[in-house]
Amino acid sequence: MRFRPERLQRVLLAVEDGLLMTALIATLLLSLGQILLRDIWHTGISWADPALRVLVLWIALLGAMTATRDGNHIKIDVIPRYLPPVLRSHSARIADLFAALVCALMAWQAIRFVHLEFAEGITLFASVPAWTCELILPLGFGVMAIRFLLASLAGRRPDAQVK
Repeated sequence: MRFRPERLQRVLLAVEDGLLMTALIATLLLSLGQILLRDIWHTGISWADPALRVLVLWIALLGAMTATRDGNHIKIDVIPRYLPPVLRSHSARIADLFAALVCALMAWQAIRFVHLEFAEGITLFASVPAWTCELILPLGFGVMAIRFLLASLAGRRPDAQVK
């Protein structure tokens, strides 16, 4: 059996999109359930609010990963608009490299944070270890760092979207 990177990439993108959609649907259903329980029966799920905060964190990082993948991330591109195309390309490479370094630093610090939470044995709602909920931090920033680095090395056009 031959290794096919395109197939692996499709699977990884499907997993990423699936996680994002699952987190979004879970957030909608859980918050709707909480609203109905509170308004109609004057009760609620004790762990729902902390779980919703964790889901929002996951949605934010998964969304940032998706935006980086598709080239739809937030960029400050005032200066490149006034540069000639050759310099615009170099400017985009430098900006992507800088973004990769920032994301790599964030991933490193997130790894340290998750390790600290693991060592302390901190739990969140329903006795769920905090570090399991925070794993999206190093994962998300790590994936974004790799994507920015690859974009910098590939020298993609700053106005082109990667799909």
